[in-house]
Amino acid sequence: MSGRRKAEVKASPLSFIGTGASYVALCLAALAALALVVVPMLTGSQTYSVLTSSMAPKYAPGTFLVVKPVPFEELKVGDIITYQIESGSPAVITHRITSVTAEQSGEIVFITKGDNNDVEDELLVREVQVKGKLFYAVPYVGFVANGLGNSDRGAMAQWGAVALMGYGVVVLVRGALAKKRNDGEAGDDNHSTDDDPFVFPDVGPVEGESEQHSFDDPILTDCDGCEHSEPRAEQGHRHRVQTRKHATV
Repeated sequence: MSGRRKAEVKASPLSFIGTGASYVALCLAALAALALVVVPMLTGSQTYSVLTSSMAPKYAPGTFLVVKPVPFEELKVGDIITYQIESGSPAVITHRITSVTAEQSGEIVFITKGDNNDVEDELLVREVQVKGKLFYAVPYVGFVANGLGNSDRGAMAQWGAVALMGYGVVVLVRGALAKKRNDGEAGDDNHSTDDDPFVFPDVGPVEGESEQHSFDDPILTDCDGCEHSEPRAEQGHRHRVQTRKHATV
């Protein structure tokens, strides 16, 4: 006896869209975690948010900046650097180097300017002020950092990384479970009792053998058809005979 096949359930377009959206979201989450958390941590970079339009339009307000420390002597004209307005002050500026010069003492200093400004900055930039060189920038992400403030930015990065990695794990687990379930349903559809080693097929009766199996069973019966002498019959004589009892299996 063959097993019954289940009706195939066709995936709806919405399921394909949902699966695609999940994987796109996972990729975006992985990229965001890589760009905003992992790379800055591995490279020892610092993150900043653009607050003014001095570097617009390329680095407009709300741009998230990743600034990597580099040796001072490697900086050159055209590099974008982040530096303290005053040495030891938390306030910083991110501008482009327009000129490299030396003072009478021989100290190397930079002249900087914002891309969107008409004039160069008045104050010279010294080595002690420089925080690093712009590594890369992510637009719009800085708005979130601005809302949290500089003091909460480190905690935001940590919790953001945890949230993104957690979301990635959830999506991966759900995808694996869905695939396993689909494979199981496909296996059930292709299964029949012919493939089951514990189910014996019905091959019918063996040739030459009757469907009804008989066996002898001795019983006692009245001697109605026997030819005995009258006196013995009158005495209620009974004797044992063999009869055949049929049983159907």
